[in-house]
Amino acid sequence: MKNRWTYTWIGMLGLFIIIIISSMTTETATEEAKGTISFADPQWDSIRVHNHIAQFILENGYDYDTETKSGSTAATFTDFTQGNIDVTMEVWPNNYRDAFEEAKKAGDIDVLKTNFTGQQGFFVPTYVIEGDKERGIEPIAPDLESVDDLPDYQDIFEDPEDPEKGRIIGGYSEAEASEITMKKVKVYGLDETYNHFTPGTEGALSASFVRAYENKEPWVGYYWTPTALATKYDMTMLEEPDYDEETWNDNFGTKFPPDDVYVSVYKDFEEKYPDAMKFLEQYKTSTDLTGEALVYMDDNDASAEEAAKWWVEEHEDVWAEWVPDDVAQKVQDAY
Repeated sequence: MKNRWTYTWIGMLGLFIIIIISSMTTETATEEAKGTISFADPQWDSIRVHNHIAQFILENGYDYDTETKSGSTAATFTDFTQGNIDVTMEVWPNNYRDAFEEAKKAGDIDVLKTNFTGQQGFFVPTYVIEGDKERGIEPIAPDLESVDDLPDYQDIFEDPEDPEKGRIIGGYSEAEASEITMKKVKVYGLDETYNHFTPGTEGALSASFVRAYENKEPWVGYYWTPTALATKYDMTMLEEPDYDEETWNDNFGTKFPPDDVYVSVYKDFEEKYPDAMKFLEQYKTSTDLTGEALVYMDDNDASAEEAAKWWVEEHEDVWAEWVPDDVAQKVQDAY
């Protein structure tokens, strides 16, 4: 009888151990099944902010691991379409030309929500046209409205390295916009009176504007929204011919097409991360909301990650609509 109870207890203990091990194995398998979600980082500020907003929510609300993969605009988009990157928080179709349409047609990517709608074009500080009484600036090109007017003001936008011509600042190196703005200058005939200058980086492009603004000097060049600079400074976009798809595809000789900027995922994302997919399908901001985070970065010398956390705390009313209540609570607890 004693031995029988001994065997019974040994059996129950063994069963208990098996249950514990099975539970631990299941839990480990579940954690492993969550996986690591990778985000594209083409190295501009706004996408880095959106990456970190999404990563903060996924890590703290859904218990995913996340990472970013950096590279040029073209390189990261290629990696994305080949499945080496899971998510791109800002797909600007106009800057990927045929690659975006080819990837969609092939079914390699799923285009989700419009994150925000941006603008691209040639800008000048508004004081160039209207002046700025508070800063003691008189208008110096009061009739400047469109790119067609620029030849009349080449002396105002003088190229310091070639005083016989004006200077137009184009898109920065490795950005698709560099090629586009270079071609635009030629198509509009502006190369007869202006030189196209290509900054080496986004930072160099922005710095050239800020330097001109602080010195109350004229400046004309390519820029886009949303950015901290465009949010903080008063800028005016010059008119171009109305967008025409045939002309654009031929030589870029029109306004940039409408810039709906999309959240997109690789084709197998929903199968691998169904709850993350539901979250990203709801992700939507605006140029103003994005600009706020970028200004916070600039004013506080903050990283994109710090700005994203500030944004999440500041705009709980926005992102909480994207997720279930229990997920929202977990994110709030992580502040």
